[in-house]
Amino acid sequence: MLIHAGFEAAFDFVAPTTVLLVGNIHPTRTASIRRLEPLTVTPQGALNGYFDLYGNQCVRTTAPAGRVVFRTDVVVEDNGLPDLQSPQARQHALQELPDDVLHYLLASRYCEVDSELRDTAWKLFGHLPAGWPLVQAVCDFVHRHIRFDYLKARANRTALEVYRERVGVCRDYMHLAVTFCRSLNIPARYCTGYLGDIGVPRQSSPMDFSAWFEVYLGAAWHSFDARNNVPRIGRILMARGRDAADVALTTTYGANRLADFRVWTDVVQPEAIP
Repeated sequence: MLIHAGFEAAFDFVAPTTVLLVGNIHPTRTASIRRLEPLTVTPQGALNGYFDLYGNQCVRTTAPAGRVVFRTDVVVEDNGLPDLQSPQARQHALQELPDDVLHYLLASRYCEVDSELRDTAWKLFGHLPAGWPLVQAVCDFVHRHIRFDYLKARANRTALEVYRERVGVCRDYMHLAVTFCRSLNIPARYCTGYLGDIGVPRQSSPMDFSAWFEVYLGAAWHSFDARNNVPRIGRILMARGRDAADVALTTTYGANRLADFRVWTDVVQPEAIP
């Protein structure tokens, strides 16, 4: 299966402004790229690439005052299979966890493991079998607990606020699920990328980037999605981190206004690729 994906984001800047972007396909998917229009900025400017602490491929630039457009377009080969299910994947004892995984048990900007959510997690899920069934129970609860509403989205909502307000968008579902998992001693990390309406009814709302999360079970990382709560086809990873603060599409250091934003993710036939 070939998936055509990309985005275009236009900003109006008041003055020259430093911008950090996490707009590229994750390095783990590089081998699956069949055609790539690299990330560009218009008006043309220098784009300096680097890798962040989590291995994400990032770019920094200085945007001039006025309208600035960032764009990329890619065709990726995908196996066309739903998210891998491993119901027998076991939960590791803390002393068994690799050193580089322990970081994903800690509190972070949007995932307050050190709040009342820790006790809440154990009250809700502490009696359940450890491992895959426990993570699935977390997803089931979060999926039912939150009402999806784009109009209620806000950038500063934390997991605890999601739990109390019971409304949000995909990032909010994942922040709450990640916090519950970490509270239950399951390493969990936040993911963002492309996820089109492949194998499911097409949504009427405009396409956007999607969030999901990964947990460490059975000596491997596994994808879960508390918003959709069903295995999905065609996830294209862009970035991973502790939470949404680590994987923001753009981080700007000056006044600006988002003027236009488009994301596309569609299955295409080989003959349609130029």
